[in-house]
Amino acid sequence: MLTSSMPHRHVPQNLSLFGFSPLKSSSFALFLRPFSLYPPIFASSSPSPSRRPPRTAGYRRSDPSHPPRRKWSSLEEQKRKGRSPMEKEKASSFNHSSDSFEFNKRRAEGLDKIDKPKKNLKRNTRTLNPTNTIAYVQILGTGMDTQDTSPSVLLFFDKQRFIFNAGEGLQRFCTEHKIKLSKVDHIFLSRVCSETAGGLPGLLLTLAGIGEEGLSVNVWGPSDLKYLVDAMRSFIPRAAMVHTRSFGPSLNASDSTPQSGLSKPKDDAYVLVDDEVVKISAILLEPSHLEESGSKPGETAVIYVCELPEIKGKFDPKKAMALGLRAGPKYSYLQSGQSVKSDFKDITVHPSDVMGPSVPGPVVLLVDCPTKSHAEELLSIPSMKSYYSCLDNSTDGAKLVNCIIHLSPASVTNSSTYQSWMKRFHSAQHILAGHEAKNMEFPILRASSRITARLNYLCPQFFPAPGFWSPQHVNNSINSTSLSKCFDSNLGESISAENLLKFTLRPHSNLGVDRTCIPSRLTSLRVMDELLSEIPEISSKTEEIKRLWNGQHNKMMIEEPWLGESTVPSCLENIRRDDMEIVLLGTGSSQPSKYRNVTAIYVDLFSRGSILLDCGEGTLGQLKRRYGLEGADEAVRNLRCIWISHIHADHHTGLARILARRRELLKGVAHEPAIVVGPRPLKNFLDAYQRLEDLDMEFLDCRNTTTTSWASQETTRPEKNTNSGNAEGSLFSKGSPMQSIYKRSSTPLTDNSSALPFLKKLKNVLGEMGLEDLISFPVVHCPQAFGFVVKAAKRKNIAGDEIPGWKMVYSGDTRPCPEMVEASKGATVLIHEATFEDALVEEAVAKNHSTTKEAINVGSSAGVYRTVLTHFSQRYPKIPVIDESHMHNTCIAFDMMSVNMADLHVLPKILPYFKTLFRNQVVEEEEEETDNDSLMSDKVPSFFIN
Repeated sequence: MLTSSMPHRHVPQNLSLFGFSPLKSSSFALFLRPFSLYPPIFASSSPSPSRRPPRTAGYRRSDPSHPPRRKWSSLEEQKRKGRSPMEKEKASSFNHSSDSFEFNKRRAEGLDKIDKPKKNLKRNTRTLNPTNTIAYVQILGTGMDTQDTSPSVLLFFDKQRFIFNAGEGLQRFCTEHKIKLSKVDHIFLSRVCSETAGGLPGLLLTLAGIGEEGLSVNVWGPSDLKYLVDAMRSFIPRAAMVHTRSFGPSLNASDSTPQSGLSKPKDDAYVLVDDEVVKISAILLEPSHLEESGSKPGETAVIYVCELPEIKGKFDPKKAMALGLRAGPKYSYLQSGQSVKSDFKDITVHPSDVMGPSVPGPVVLLVDCPTKSHAEELLSIPSMKSYYSCLDNSTDGAKLVNCIIHLSPASVTNSSTYQSWMKRFHSAQHILAGHEAKNMEFPILRASSRITARLNYLCPQFFPAPGFWSPQHVNNSINSTSLSKCFDSNLGESISAENLLKFTLRPHSNLGVDRTCIPSRLTSLRVMDELLSEIPEISSKTEEIKRLWNGQHNKMMIEEPWLGESTVPSCLENIRRDDMEIVLLGTGSSQPSKYRNVTAIYVDLFSRGSILLDCGEGTLGQLKRRYGLEGADEAVRNLRCIWISHIHADHHTGLARILARRRELLKGVAHEPAIVVGPRPLKNFLDAYQRLEDLDMEFLDCRNTTTTSWASQETTRPEKNTNSGNAEGSLFSKGSPMQSIYKRSSTPLTDNSSALPFLKKLKNVLGEMGLEDLISFPVVHCPQAFGFVVKAAKRKNIAGDEIPGWKMVYSGDTRPCPEMVEASKGATVLIHEATFEDALVEEAVAKNHSTTKEAINVGSSAGVYRTVLTHFSQRYPKIPVIDESHMHNTCIAFDMMSVNMADLHVLPKILPYFKTLFRNQVVEEEEEETDNDSLMSDKVPSFFIN
């Protein structure tokens, strides 16, 4: 049911330790006024009913005569389809109360899953087509420009799809290029690690939410796969993983294997798929030092062999007649491979007598050889001998390999050992898909890169140039030689993989490289030319923005009087540019989209280190797009603390990749493990995952970093540390509507005494970073959801007077609630989720999210200096629906937006200029047809809604 709770009952007493005062009733005006529809985005007045304004970015009708259309609103769909009695009881609570804030209590308690019918996820079953008219392998360029994940490969048939590797960003890449992952039948992992499988959790969740029943997919990998499955169980429905299958010897005989597996001698190939369309086998590749040190999780690599059946020769009826056969059923028997008796002669006619020569089926190898140690073993694998075709043709019965896709890094493929192995395939086309630096300047996610570049032209102060378009790349000419031919059947060469490069397998006449799908390369100069052609006056707007930093913005102050506000808090007095910068790496919700990645915020304290707030899938790639390869590595090295708000997948599935990369970068260097602060279920995931891959981190429960827990840490006697039960604040205290959330036996409260060493370590880290406090506080979203407060230490101004440090607050995912307002009081900057537009307040209440107006009102009620809105629903592709008249101290976030504390006073003044930049962007409205077979739909699958 949906619950209304009185604000004055939920003042978090623990926050008073940091100078907060209890809420007054006047502070909660935002909950007292009824919800309503607001004027259209950027409009200073309501449109005339008689004259409908043009449809522009972020616009929604607010005139009562034109009610907003919400075709994808799940609540509206329920109204049309009818509700169950339980749903009707819930709906009755949606009526806006005049004296309370509203939230979905069952969702906050995690009980909403019980209300949903249990899904029996189905696998795709299709009638196969042995005479495929189209078959090819295609490079899906995940990670090619940022080098943070292994590229994926698509094996395509008329009725079947196979994906090899699912690194972070795979969904986002396929969405942009209209590749329907819902058609995929099998996913194969060449290794089980964050580099190759970082995108798998999000993909499984998305497939599970497609349609009424959801989809499941077969997932194959070496025996390490069971560790990944165990880890994902903490946040992925079991039904989405029932078809995971491992192969190869178990690393530990005592381990239980939760998924079905295949086992045989390690030198033999494992046949995984064998039907009339394709045979897919797996050959294990271990590092050469295996016998000395024993097997370790994540070290096993796989070579996948894909063999298509031969194409039978053409039947010759003239030969059949000459051999005494009448036209009839015997012709069919011969074509199917059976011998028959002649009708007019005393002979047996064999298929070879009347059939033309068969064409061998093409063979494709996908090779992942991650290290030189693996390459040494590559030369001696017995099961590979049948695929070698040396120059002297001395290998009898060798199968002709047509194409080899090398997923190995350049450091391995360039080694003499690996080169000698490649020479064993005389006529094969080698496609090098490992990471190459030359790919950096050509972004794979073109849509988001174009938006970032346009924002950089408009306001480089808040939108620095992307790392892949550094100045030395701008004038580079495009290598046109690779585009000179669409089809290239000259095999035996080595070429670099390109985005969407194909190798055609069927029809046989087109066997070879196909470049027709490779998109034209996007450069910054091209984007600028498009922008200036589309919006010629944008250059003058850029000059106006430059003058904002010089205080010359009188014209804008006249048009928007609120922009003339000049009061700056004392904490920003003479603040240095190397004090703190907020980089919004991902500003979307639920799942990655073309224009916005999922949530991640990088808090850069420069020489003092950095903090990462939430870490959705693809966060490492976003860091590399922001800072470049070397800059991103430095940013990861500098990470001292990672804070995760709650267990929903869009907030943490990039964490393992970040931690693994940090471990790699700091290997052999004296350093401290990263401190990860998160909800208790996250620890279950990390503990299970670390059996697969060392993450070099220490974990603290968010409940150990509440004000109450910090206060108990200050005591000298551990026996007094018994008050952790109050760490959640009064929102979850006895007698409150939320008290049951943390009291279930499945989530026991964390004992502060056991966390004391880690708290002390965190306190030391905060001191080294120049921070005074790091506080987690409970919010209303799902079980164990938290918000975040960080406060800088006091400092002295030029006059030598002591002034307070800045204070930053991050909401995580939440409904507006008293705890959120109380924690935000006096904040220098508040980063607040604004998932829904104001017209969708019912959806916001049902899913325990906030609307844009509610988020702004939280900041206003708390007296926040600047509010930044983020976590927008992916139904708003480029710019969310907002009402500019309420944005006095507020700005909307975009991916890669970088807000330096020294520029904070200018931040809201940038908002009106977005009107110009996005004026031609038509809202992708609900009229867009929803295709349950596609992942390009803006309708968010039910498993992924958070």
